[in-house]
Amino acid sequence: MTPDPFDALRAADTPTDPHPDFTADLRERLRRAVLDWKDPAMPDTPPQTTQTPQTPQTTAPAPRVPEAETATAPAISPYIIVADARAAIDWYATVFAGHLRGEPYVMDDGRIGHAEIGVGDGVLMLADAGAAGDIPVAAPTPGAPHAHTLHVRVADVDAAYTRGLALGAAAERDPVDNPYGRTAVLVDPFGHRWMLNAAPAARPGDIGYATVVVRDAETAKAFYAAVLGWRYTPGSVDNGWQVADRQIGLWGGADPRVDLCFRVTDLTAALARVREAGGTAGQVDRKPYGAFAECADPEGTAFQLWEP
Repeated sequence: MTPDPFDALRAADTPTDPHPDFTADLRERLRRAVLDWKDPAMPDTPPQTTQTPQTPQTTAPAPRVPEAETATAPAISPYIIVADARAAIDWYATVFAGHLRGEPYVMDDGRIGHAEIGVGDGVLMLADAGAAGDIPVAAPTPGAPHAHTLHVRVADVDAAYTRGLALGAAAERDPVDNPYGRTAVLVDPFGHRWMLNAAPAARPGDIGYATVVVRDAETAKAFYAAVLGWRYTPGSVDNGWQVADRQIGLWGGADPRVDLCFRVTDLTAALARVREAGGTAGQVDRKPYGAFAECADPEGTAFQLWEP
């Protein structure tokens, strides 16, 4: 018996999450559709007493930025001119793991007058050369010195660099580690120079957390708020506070000191080294955020070791 094709093609009932790029693009399209909605009973333009000739659109309009979006948009967003906007949109979205925000604005002659690509929490805006009419902007001149470098944060510098080269970019500086993170520099096929950057990876021995111990928590909170702008949320222990957006805690009720918690990759091996070097090491305490242990150096200075 021949199976019913709909039964044969039927997928499992378990739902799956859509791709993040699809989700972001769909949300942007819906937002724009709502904001641009017009009552069909209302005329597109106010009544006019005289007829005026319609001038063809020759320049891209300024992009509409709704109030709700400006509250979270970055303070500066690059707006670049390219020789082939359609190819550039695909290139930037692929190399930088970005997504198209809404539909590009297409001019009467087919050129892209405005397009937006979301990359992380930033926005890259671009347009075709010549699409802006008389506005004095142009795509980069091949071989000319670069007037700017665009800095982009990526999750994996090496992967983005490799994708870029495979898709026609010119290598300028291979990936290398710096104190401020891993970086690489390339020139895309459209003439723009990019510095790729990923935040430095945490290293064994880095301070993973610091706790400021004070006698009076409320007095200390007010002081550090005034001096350093600290904000607080309740901590996991009595009279303890977490400093917002920082790996720092504040705890009241003991003699003033600063407790440091150092990051390690292998807590068991690190504790063995503490004992071998003449220090003391306590028992391992396992928490949802990792394992840690109380230690002290040979002079009695206390610290903690933490394996995420």
